[in-house]
Amino acid sequence: MNAHDTAPVPPPGCPAHGSGARVPLHGPEFAADPQAYYEYLRHYGAAAPVELAPGVEATLVTDYAAALQLLQDSGTFRKDARRWRAFDEGKVGPDSPVAPLLAYRPNCMFADGADHLRLRQAVTDSMARVDTRRLSRSTEQISGYLISQFAARGSADLLGDYAKQLPLFVFNELFGCPADIGDRVLFGISGMFDGVNADKAVEVLFQAVGELVALKRSKPGDDVTSWLMRHEAALSDEEMVHQLALLLGAGAEPLRNLIGNTLHRLLTHERYAREGGLIDEALDDTLWENPPMSNYAPHYPAADTELAGQHLQAGDLVLVSFAAANTGPALRASRQAGSNRAHLAWSAGPHACPSKEPARHITVTAIEHLLNELPDVELAVPEDSLTWRPGPFNRALATLPARFTPARTGRRTEPPSPVAGEEPETPASSRPAERGGMWSQFLNWLTR
Repeated sequence: MNAHDTAPVPPPGCPAHGSGARVPLHGPEFAADPQAYYEYLRHYGAAAPVELAPGVEATLVTDYAAALQLLQDSGTFRKDARRWRAFDEGKVGPDSPVAPLLAYRPNCMFADGADHLRLRQAVTDSMARVDTRRLSRSTEQISGYLISQFAARGSADLLGDYAKQLPLFVFNELFGCPADIGDRVLFGISGMFDGVNADKAVEVLFQAVGELVALKRSKPGDDVTSWLMRHEAALSDEEMVHQLALLLGAGAEPLRNLIGNTLHRLLTHERYAREGGLIDEALDDTLWENPPMSNYAPHYPAADTELAGQHLQAGDLVLVSFAAANTGPALRASRQAGSNRAHLAWSAGPHACPSKEPARHITVTAIEHLLNELPDVELAVPEDSLTWRPGPFNRALATLPARFTPARTGRRTEPPSPVAGEEPETPASSRPAERGGMWSQFLNWLTR
């Protein structure tokens, strides 16, 4: 065997094959088998040259130790996307498909230093006030409503009918959205991530969140929006809108994927046997092997520097591959030793996910309730026929078809208790609104 025989070979279909080009993290080939790509990328060392979309170049960190160094060194690596050199030079335009998740917005994710500390503390403190019992009750109500929409059919797409909708509904409740605003929030976030008229969807989302901020200024309640507004950081209306839009968007899409990927694991791995006590284990295994955000955490070197022997220029776009770091040799040994939550699925450092515990709680509650209501649910198609949505950032199925014995579900008959600090009133969902959007329909269902 000679050296040529052992040289790394790009995965089948990879345009980098034999060309020396950057390795593409977009297209159906990458979506179908990302681990083959990560294995190939590791031959470059701790970081590798990749392409996120046509013409959008980045460096992807695939090694656990190098990823931690990047995530924890906020002096060398900055988050402010206005440092992104290729964007500033016009090499990447605002119409690029990856721009919505990479271009600068004035929120805590794209802030550094004192600005980040101030905004992040307000978000962290506000999310920490979410009561676990209230979160469980809300998630169970929403789960019951969504299941009631398809239970009698005996079949459902557990992505489109359940995992996609549930996080949006939960966040609407946590943030105190009335019916008309909540309808537009759901429309905006769904359109933004599905790529359906994305520009209009973003416009609708920000307008709706702006109206929510104005509403809570005049009539605060017992919700995350009001807590954030009353925080000692004294956020302006503009800052409020951008933090809320970040929480809604950055929370809903990864949570949708986490619920979907965990359900996929439960339905395709016999050893879990769909016992309630194993849902936590399935969730942790999913975070290790199939994290909902596989490649993200954009950073920019403040000056020319080196990372694990790789030379980087100031303003280069550098991402962390949580999926590659989790499944690399370093963490494989840690996991085998019993350290089940040492993974990077929640990121690390000053910009780690501020909603880790609520996200875990929502996921476990949503899956437990689904399996209790539909105990014989099973995959309706062969596992190898499932397709994964293309894209460089998310790890998510396109659909998750399931079948089960048709069931009748009960409906809530007593009206919900008024939110603390607010007077009981006629449900907002009774207002006329184009047959009522999804959130309006849910609020109506609650009061039947």
